[in-house]
Amino acid sequence: MARGETVLRLCLCLCLWLCIGGAAVAEESILGPRLVQEDVRIPAANGRYSLAATILRPEGQGPFGAVVLNHGTPGSASGRARESADLLIQSAAVFARRGYVVVLPLRRGFGATGGEFAEDPGTCANPDYRKGEQAAADDVMAAYEYTRGLPYVDGKRMILAGQSAGGMVSMVTAGTRSPEGLVAVLAFAAGRGGNPDFRPGVPCAVEPVAKLLESVGKNVRVPVLLHYAENDLYFNGQTSRLWYERFAAAGAPAEYVLQPAFGRDGHYIFSETLGVRYWLPAVEHFLSKHGVPFERLDVGLPLVSVEHVPHVRSDACRNLYRAFLESPAPRAYAVSGDGRCGFASGLPDAADIAVRECRTNAKEACALYAVGGEVVWMPDGKGTAYAGGAAGK
Repeated sequence: MARGETVLRLCLCLCLWLCIGGAAVAEESILGPRLVQEDVRIPAANGRYSLAATILRPEGQGPFGAVVLNHGTPGSASGRARESADLLIQSAAVFARRGYVVVLPLRRGFGATGGEFAEDPGTCANPDYRKGEQAAADDVMAAYEYTRGLPYVDGKRMILAGQSAGGMVSMVTAGTRSPEGLVAVLAFAAGRGGNPDFRPGVPCAVEPVAKLLESVGKNVRVPVLLHYAENDLYFNGQTSRLWYERFAAAGAPAEYVLQPAFGRDGHYIFSETLGVRYWLPAVEHFLSKHGVPFERLDVGLPLVSVEHVPHVRSDACRNLYRAFLESPAPRAYAVSGDGRCGFASGLPDAADIAVRECRTNAKEACALYAVGGEVVWMPDGKGTAYAGGAAGK
């Protein structure tokens, strides 16, 4: 399922510092490691068609690990035509800053790829999810093999990931194609058949999806993270847990995380800016547990370490600072003497908003800690070196 204009506006902020066409972008001191973005066409089915795709990667020769990041499925033809890598590019940047090449393919029937909608499962009353997922997996594998062949990719450190239907096809691909070099699968709000307008939280075909996951789970050999939020209006907690249990019972080495409610619809926790404060710690814990490297390339810089932020004592403020680090400019983070905090991103007045948000719950004065890519905190905590204006220009 694709997100609407709100996410697109946030992604446009990121595109201010990402350059199309393969040029290196952004100073390391401002927005983390230099990243490169380029658009490509990936041949599929022995050249019978091709997939439009976007690559986001760290600058350098590598070799880097790689993530094939798969999009969801809007419910309408017009929505599928508007599908774009822009909707997940901000999340992709989180992986790229940690030394991964991220390839975001558009499957058949979506966005710039165009063509027939190959993964249509049919009617809700009698869906053929197996047929639809196999067609989707064909496209995912074309992107996967293309990615493994890139000269700067370590083909032995591959991850399949996706949101909603993209998470579902990532699991199906792992269980039906045995991709070489695969080390993990990350499935965010994974599933099929959801429609929040008619059946909030309850998809139309819970059991057919469960049976499919049970079938493919028998052949999954790498760890899989299934990540959901309590208020997912496509797949509620009861449904997602059932799917996980059937998948794991079949033999898949899967783990299930149900986050607290996020925003108006937790289905989009992975793609929205503030969602990173919840899903990133879960991914870090999961990958660390399974020995998969996942550390920022610029981890040694003072700005990147939350331990340097004064007065921060709560997990909420620690995670909010991490959201600040992963967000596009203009951005700012403020903290109070009694450990409250505030954050804003993608807005010209981000600094003012961050301080205002901090003051909402603080009993002591709030001051800016970081603006854009600079630490502006003064040692006495009574003021900052920030003189006002747009944050992070």
